[in-house]
Amino acid sequence: MPEPVKPPPRLILASSSRYRRALLERLRIPFDVVVPAIDETPLAGESPQATALRLSEAKARAVAAGLVARDTALVIGSDQVATFDNLQIGKPGTHEKALAQLQAMRGREVLFHSALCLFDSRSNDANCIDVITRVRFRNLPDAALDAYLRAETPYDVAGSAKSEGLGITLLEAIESDDPSALIGLPLIALSGMLLAAGYPLWEAQ
Repeated sequence: MPEPVKPPPRLILASSSRYRRALLERLRIPFDVVVPAIDETPLAGESPQATALRLSEAKARAVAAGLVARDTALVIGSDQVATFDNLQIGKPGTHEKALAQLQAMRGREVLFHSALCLFDSRSNDANCIDVITRVRFRNLPDAALDAYLRAETPYDVAGSAKSEGLGITLLEAIESDDPSALIGLPLIALSGMLLAAGYPLWEAQ
């Protein structure tokens, strides 16, 4: 008698971001969302890449630690850090801070570190990667920057520009191996990780 086919492990997105949730929905696979409770403050002397990688893994591990016994899951953690002039750029939170960010970045190149971590509770293995996106901002006047911010209010986005929306008009060029990385979740890298972990991407449709 053939052995019953084991169901795929539960897929969990460890994030409070509505942008990452929308991106993961593109893969048309079932998943749950659990918000991790971690301190996201960068460490003293920590590089932007190290911050993004550390936090992506910390988010995944924090959610995995809350799983009940024998609950197998693949937990997705992700974090994004924007940087230019070796300074980290966070989410502005207010119109004034967003305007100051855009003023500082106009005509300049900004690096976005979009770190991704897939934690497998079956093996306690964490597979992490940093996907880098280079973005050059147009040299626009204050009035244009102010009008953009009032139209899209991107105050919960690092760098103050939503490339998937009107923010694309602020950009002169984007260079990346994964177009979804800039929005917050590198789907090309994630798909590869899921396949390597034995997750049936297409069979799960």
